[in-house]
Amino acid sequence: MHQKITIILLLIVNTVISQNIKSVQLRPFQENNFSSIVPLGTVLELSFDDLDADSKEYQYKVEHMTHDWQSSRLSSSQYIDGFDQNTILNVTNSFNTFQNYTHYSIQIPNVNTVITKSGNYLLSVLNYDDEVVLTRRFVLYESATTVGVTVARSRNTKTLNTQQTVQFSINHPNITINNPGQEINVVVLKNKNWNEKITDLQPTFFKQNQLLYTYTNKTNFWGGNEYLNFDSKFVRNTSLNIVRVVKKDIFHHFLYPFTYNKYREYSYNPDINGQFVIRTLEANDSNTEADYAMMHFSLLADEPFTGKEVYVYGAFNDFNISDDNKMQYEAKEKSYTGNILLKQGFYNYTFATLNSDGNLNTNDINGSFYETENEYTVIVYYKPFGSFYERVIGIGTGYFNQNK
Repeated sequence: MHQKITIILLLIVNTVISQNIKSVQLRPFQENNFSSIVPLGTVLELSFDDLDADSKEYQYKVEHMTHDWQSSRLSSSQYIDGFDQNTILNVTNSFNTFQNYTHYSIQIPNVNTVITKSGNYLLSVLNYDDEVVLTRRFVLYESATTVGVTVARSRNTKTLNTQQTVQFSINHPNITINNPGQEINVVVLKNKNWNEKITDLQPTFFKQNQLLYTYTNKTNFWGGNEYLNFDSKFVRNTSLNIVRVVKKDIFHHFLYPFTYNKYREYSYNPDINGQFVIRTLEANDSNTEADYAMMHFSLLADEPFTGKEVYVYGAFNDFNISDDNKMQYEAKEKSYTGNILLKQGFYNYTFATLNSDGNLNTNDINGSFYETENEYTVIVYYKPFGSFYERVIGIGTGYFNQNK
């Protein structure tokens, strides 16, 4: 497992977001559920803001994908009852905010678009010129198997204190699997982040109606560290980890600086694994009444990281990097600084480095520890001989437990 994440430019499933599209979320309606991996038939809601605030006409498009996020062989009529592309009609302007914006939302499925098959899906938003404004991935699964997942401290003596091992089993009494090497693909995700995954796994043992994946090294993930956080639920006043608020054309929030320490030790801090929640305590409707503030991040370091760029990293931009979340080193202040315009809410974030080879590392600055509480999701894809597409026949979830 290579936890350094290779950034591949122009990959179709990477999010393409203009500077004026913010606060993109694709989630089910359950409270505190951030996952877009849901049972077939579950309603997901896509929402986002356009800071141009000019009520553009956007369309959504749904496309069925393979397990490795390539376009599948199915035509839209084979996996959708209705239309795979349609106009987003739920459009509302912001109210009583310093930063004007237009809020868009669409539910999938809806009366015009009913998805009939499990699998990977790419949801795109297109502008008037049919240009892709943003994309988000989601997975619809059938509960045709039972997937058991365990997470333990690494058994490799070299990574005993820095990595975690994921092992799992697929129980399939109602599914006939003749050739697992050809018919089954599995993906192991860390914290619902598609940039941190392990694929290309074969079963280590076979039992009747059961496949076992009991690797000791091949399914190792870097533990990482708990995410940092802040809460901007009050736009005019300081709140959690916000040390100063300045009113200009919009509000500017200055976060407590983070100090880099190469000998940093693990300290438990509950988090939501990099996710964010839009909320304000100063209005009734967070969708259209939550304001935007310029968040000022700072990372104290005696000297810059040689040959590396530094980024603020989290689900607020789908775990991607861009100029929008890049930090600059200020030699006089001995710190990296970065400013990101974000809607009011509770946010998790961390710092990531990008080297000259295009490898992104989320552990350079905040460290990696076997104790870190992470969530791992195993997705099982099934394509029997003669089938034209891959079903998702089950998922399993496991959490690290320090007592194991």
